[in-house]
Amino acid sequence: MSVKIYEGEDLDALIERAKEELGDVEILYYEVEKIPGIIPFLKKRRYRLFVTKKEKREEKEREVEKLEEELKEVKELLLTLKENVSKLPSQQPVPIPSVPEHLEDKAPCSIPQIDEFTGDAVELINILVKKGVEPDIAVELVKVSCGLDIEAEKLDLNTNTFKEALINAFEEKLSFTGELKVEKGNQRIFAFVGPTGVGKTTNLFKLASKFVIEQELKVGVISTDTFKVGGTQQARIYASILNVPFYVATDQKKLKEIVENLKDLDVILIDTVGRSHYDYFRLGEIKATLSILGTSIEYVLLISCNYDTKEAIEVVNRYRSFFPVDFLLFTKIDESSKPGVMVNVGVKSGLPLSYVSTGQRVPEDIKLLTPTVIADILLGG
Repeated sequence: MSVKIYEGEDLDALIERAKEELGDVEILYYEVEKIPGIIPFLKKRRYRLFVTKKEKREEKEREVEKLEEELKEVKELLLTLKENVSKLPSQQPVPIPSVPEHLEDKAPCSIPQIDEFTGDAVELINILVKKGVEPDIAVELVKVSCGLDIEAEKLDLNTNTFKEALINAFEEKLSFTGELKVEKGNQRIFAFVGPTGVGKTTNLFKLASKFVIEQELKVGVISTDTFKVGGTQQARIYASILNVPFYVATDQKKLKEIVENLKDLDVILIDTVGRSHYDYFRLGEIKATLSILGTSIEYVLLISCNYDTKEAIEVVNRYRSFFPVDFLLFTKIDESSKPGVMVNVGVKSGLPLSYVSTGQRVPEDIKLLTPTVIADILLGG
């Protein structure tokens, strides 16, 4: 909101002047200062008038109304899901849009030890590399399900399908959280951290909906993000739809006070401000704020599938230097043609994989990561 200040000795004249310059205005408040004159008991009045254009305020209200209208459909869907949760599909493959052939990366890639393999094993390695899995990791994954082809004296798959081979590999090489289960009365606190723009707020509420609908838990949300324009308003609307309490913690003391007042809840989800993994000072601020809660927090690091592997690993390493990251949540898989970054980061970091965001819709566009799901994503199933 843009505020303009007018000063003078005639309040009515100041108001008229503001209207002439700005049009329709809203008077926020005014200050009066008494200035001594020649005669001691007669003092002049000097006014300071604070105004803003009404159209700006109304425009903001219209934006909020528009957002509320857009989220009406989400509310209706949420109610429908709550009534039919038992009918929801559990293990359907995640649909991944195919990449047009002319956009696929056809640059030759050097694959180490490729000469050790033959037949289907070579084909599967090439599929993985094309999907963004690093060549050396692709080789190690495929090797899990290989045996010696005596005739060729090379390694080939000993499974009936590529999918079966990948499931075996992911079970051995990757770690998974499984569905996040919370026992009623045994409170868990999750803090969502990650760079700007990875989708922390949206995916926090996707998980909140799973706790509320599928496990019928008492959930509360706390935001420490007071920087993102409109972020708090969006979070309040989501919280209202889910009928969960929502709070804003502006500092360490306020955060501790809120958490202590929410001891009767099963789950507390903390949304943090997005910060670049190169901004050590700001990451230190987030750490200082959350440190008041000690070791009771479980840290969820969000990684965008739009990152290349080198940058994603950099994000993980730098965030781990500030926070004891418990597991990873991947976002924007629907915007990436190289979903293999999930496998690369999972193998290199050793951190458990939890969920993947498959779109913008709340609450449905989130999928539990399992060996089968990742295999479907990489094979385009």
